Amino acid sequence: MRKGVLIIWLMLLFGGIIALFWYNEWVYALPTPVPKNYKAVRSGETIHLSLSFIPKDSKPVFLHFFNPDCPCSKFNIPHVKSLIKQYGSEVNFAIVVMSKKKFTAREIQEKFDVSTPVLFDTAIALACGVYSTPQAVLMDASHKLYYRGNYNRSRYCADPKSNYAQMAIEWLLHNNYNLSFNQPALQAYGCQLPNCTK
Repeated sequence: MRKGVLIIWLMLLFGGIIALFWYNEWVYALPTPVPKNYKAVRSGETIHLSLSFIPKDSKPVFLHFFNPDCPCSKFNIPHVKSLIKQYGSEVNFAIVVMSKKKFTAREIQEKFDVSTPVLFDTAIALACGVYSTPQAVLMDASHKLYYRGNYNRSRYCADPKSNYAQMAIEWLLHNNYNLSFNQPALQAYGCQLPNCTK
């Protein structure tokens, strides 16, 4: 009798874990709802920002929108770190923190293990048309929007065929202005701003 109860209890526990995992995957697979009064910023539009952290050079600018409390953002840290290390000499990177909690630039840099500039200005998201995290914004050297979207189709950034942000960097560095991304690349997924709701 005890053995049967233990087996049933273990099956329920295991089933609960599978259901929780499935629910989290399903929630992430849903697009982030577009906020009311959202103003889209189209590719090719100039982003009017005071980007004082950027050296006066002719490099593209890559903004990583990050919420330390968002699970999707946390899963994305190793991927963003690898992009910074791979393209840091050709692209000016910055991390834009989107959180109501207070963090220091050093705390964020330690999470990524990089010395990339960290910004806390939420107006940057509005100027770039970003309403979820994690999101990538890539601008050319004249601050025209080249790409705004997801890093990867996979929640864990593990699908090399859909490394959208990396593809955008490569294409921009090779002066390819004929972008052709599918809907999962451009539709926002992840946590709504300013709070993590997924």
